[in-house]
Order: sequence, then structure tokens, then C-alpha cells
Amino acid sequence: MVRLTLIARISDGLPLAEGLDSEKDSEIDQYKAQAKSLFKKFGQQPHHQTPRMSVESGKYMFHYILDSGVAFLTLTEKGYPKKLAFQYLEELCGEFGRLYGSQVDGVQRPYAFIKFDTFIQKTKKLYMDTRTQRNLTKLSEDLSEVHSIMTRNIQEVLGQGEKLDNMTKMSSTLAAESKQYSTRAKSTLKEVCATVFRHPHCLGPDVDQKQAIQMNSTLSACYMVSTCFKLGSQIRCALLHRSAQLNS
Repeated sequence: MVRLTLIARISDGLPLAEGLDSEKDSEIDQYKAQAKSLFKKFGQQPHHQTPRMSVESGKYMFHYILDSGVAFLTLTEKGYPKKLAFQYLEELCGEFGRLYGSQVDGVQRPYAFIKFDTFIQKTKKLYMDTRTQRNLTKLSEDLSEVHSIMTRNIQEVLGQGEKLDNMTKMSSTLAAESKQYSTRAKSTLKEVCATVFRHPHCLGPDVDQKQAIQMNSTLSACYMVSTCFKLGSQIRCALLHRSAQLNS
């Protein structure tokens, strides 16, 4: 049984039309929210989406077709034949493209083609009862392409989008932190070098053991940091040269 039908623009998830139901069902509202999440995912990577797929969610199945920048999605009970679900979507896809295909990119408001609900309702009635002769005939037809359509779980499909978002945010955060760290490291190195050159006695024979250990640790840390930011070789050479002069 077909429970929900939604049509949206792939690029931004803008809803274009919907199969309106006279009965209010809070359970179906939850699945409608999942459908909108799917539309959002389609828009994130529009050129890397599977054009046809079935997505399992609880006791229902989403089936969708992506065609000419438009997503056609329906929600059916899990036992509803996949063949009929995709033939239903194909009928919607063909008629919608014929009527509104050239207008899709230009619309700005949601449900700009809400009048298409009339065709959705009329077509849905034809597919409601799987036992009618018409639907039995369709089920007996050899639709080899339907058998090859992938079926996945809703958490798996939406989870990939969430992981991608998280990785993008993490990458941006790391890049910003790396830039800040690089700036601080360069500043620290300049200060250390300036100290060594302005106060050569800090490396002289009068330095006690504690000061020597601290200076050695500082220089070692500076060398490690500067190497990371491609400044180590120049600064290390300068420090070694100055140290040799002081100890000669």
C-alpha cells in the first residue's frame, strides 16, 4: 500500500508537489521528516547519487527515482511489491516532466506544482490493491532492471551524509587550529632566536645546570616545531653557529 508520495527539487530539496492524504497520521509525519532528510542528502552530492534505490525504514520502505533534477519518492509498506512501487514512480515522473519539466529550475516557493496532487491521487488508486488484474499483469512482466535496484537501510544512507558533514567540520577546525599553531610557533621561534643573539651569556660558562637544562629543552622544542613548519634548518644553523662562537 502506498502511504506517502513526495516530489522535490534535487539541488536544494525544495518540495514541488505532494500526494495529500485526508487522514492525519503522526507516524507518517515521522517518515515525512526522514524523506526530507533524504532530499537534503541528494542535494549534498547531486552527481554521486544512485538514480534509483529502495531504503528500508522500520516497517516501511522508501522507493525513489532521481530524474532531470527532480526526486520522486514514495513510502510503501514493506511487503508492497518493488515492481509496482517503481512503476508508480515512473508514471509520476513521466507526467510531471511533461507538464512542469521546463519550470522546475525557476520556481522559488514550496509546492509550486501542488495541482499535480490530482494526478498523484488518481495514479495512486490504480496501485493501491496489488491483487487487481492490472497490477497482477504488471507483476508478471519481466522487469529485470527492478531486480538490480539496491536496497539499503535508512541509518546507513543518512549516516553517510552525517559522517561527511562531521568530517568536513573536523577538517575545517583542524585547518584553523593548525594555522593558529603555526603563527604561535613562528612567533616563539623568533623570540628565542632574538634572546640568544641579544644575550649570548645565556649559553656561556656561567650558566648553571638548571638554566642549561631549560635552555636545552627550549632549543630542542624549538627545533622540533620549526622543522614542522619548514623553518628549523635555518634557525638551527644560526643557533649552532652562535653557540660555537660563544664556546670558542
